[in-house]
Amino acid sequence: MEQTGQERNIMPGEIMPLDAGDAGYGSVPGPVLAGGVGGTETTPLLIPVPGPDRPQRWKPMTKEELEAAAGGPGWRRVRCYLVVLFWFAWVAMLAISIAIIVISPRPVATPLKWWQKTVFYQLEPDLLTEANDEGSEDINAVCEQLPYLRSLGIGAIILEGVFDKKASNLNFTGKNLGTLAQIKHLLTESSKADLKVLLDFCDLNLLGHPTVSGNTDEPSNASAVVQYAVRFWLEQGVAGFAICDTDVAYSEKTLLEWRGVFKEFGSEDDESRIVVVKQTADALRPLIHSSQVNVSLVDVIMRPILPYSHHVLSAQEVADAIETHLQAPEEDIWPSWTVGGKASRDLKSLLLVLMMTLPGTPTVQYDEDIDQTQNASLKVGPLQSMTGEAADTRGDEEKRKRLAASLFTTLSHSRAREEALLCGTFTFLPFNSSSNMSSSNSTHSSPPILAFLRSWGCVHFLILLNVGPECHALDPAWAPSLPEAGVFVASTGMDRLGSTSLYKLILQPHEAIMIKVFEAGSYR
Repeated sequence: MEQTGQERNIMPGEIMPLDAGDAGYGSVPGPVLAGGVGGTETTPLLIPVPGPDRPQRWKPMTKEELEAAAGGPGWRRVRCYLVVLFWFAWVAMLAISIAIIVISPRPVATPLKWWQKTVFYQLEPDLLTEANDEGSEDINAVCEQLPYLRSLGIGAIILEGVFDKKASNLNFTGKNLGTLAQIKHLLTESSKADLKVLLDFCDLNLLGHPTVSGNTDEPSNASAVVQYAVRFWLEQGVAGFAICDTDVAYSEKTLLEWRGVFKEFGSEDDESRIVVVKQTADALRPLIHSSQVNVSLVDVIMRPILPYSHHVLSAQEVADAIETHLQAPEEDIWPSWTVGGKASRDLKSLLLVLMMTLPGTPTVQYDEDIDQTQNASLKVGPLQSMTGEAADTRGDEEKRKRLAASLFTTLSHSRAREEALLCGTFTFLPFNSSSNMSSSNSTHSSPPILAFLRSWGCVHFLILLNVGPECHALDPAWAPSLPEAGVFVASTGMDRLGSTSLYKLILQPHEAIMIKVFEAGSYR
């Protein structure tokens, strides 16, 4: 093909320019644009125009430009000053916080002895099993119970009824515990279960004349006889003794002699031996041949919450007795609380909550509801083989015993781990009877709610006791300084869980509740 003057062959891979043709072919005439760009097809069809949606490439500022924009070279010094000021303020706040923590008042825990941190359990071996004439089986029954009692939170056992009260003080073969070898076996098993054992010497004629037993090593005078008996049992591993304030041994001379023997068997807190004195009247009797009680000779005073009586105390009498103890001033001798007088069975769990939360060591009497052998006897025989009424009765007994064991374990373990219950302050909260809200169908008066606080720092345990047979509701005007909410720890029915609003709380008849509240305010 013949080429014209403006025509040429296009090589493969070569792009044909827009002005490949002459001006008359495919040209787009137009005005001449700025920059000498003509209006022909040699001009770019799309000319980039800067716009707001088109990203621009920013060039970083140099050091000189940054200092100029910031106001000059002084910007570096200002920045250094700000950093130093920040760290100085941070260190100052940290120092002030530490100083506040150091100088702020906080409770100081008094080191407690082992008997102040434990739970006493009064146990008479012949009550542990049914009528049984073989002492060895009684011993085995006691030994089988020891791990179970320890799991409940019991730390020490006071063995009662071990000795014949009419026998000589040197007659170490007890009428209920069989031979001396069996008693030693019981003490060995107690040590394995981490349980301490105290022997009850109440109403024993310790200072009486001993019988002739043929042992030439035995002392002859009464004082030496007592020391001999005390030393003998301490060598077997006994942790202490319990006497009554009416016993002849409750004298300054005798207790001083016992103290001398105790020093031979260790003075450490976990190894020290103790003397527990049982209070048999409304007030502790003074030492024999003395007008006062020597607090250095007695470790624990076992006080009854209820007065001793031949009849069952009414709810009002029980409430009055409890309120008297709650308002009584603290004494120098460490108290141990036991029930004492007779009360309705409906108040049994309430009194247990009270004993476990009062300042001092709780002493719980033998209770068949937490007796493992009694609980096991209920499981003998299937319920299906019983009639409907008998099955319901046994089912109610099993439920009651489970609740009793659960309540006991909860209270004892809470007391063991909470400083507020062990050594916290005690505050009685008087209840305003005018704000007492009883049920509308009540026809007789009912004792008001009794309440107190056990406090340690900002942790408080509120204990509420409804001794009467009627429901009671808390009124905000009763104790306005109390927090509005808390968490249930335990209740007599073990049926209250989780958080609660105190001013919406209604106490059921004969109910006791322990609530844990967190508040830093004062309740005095």
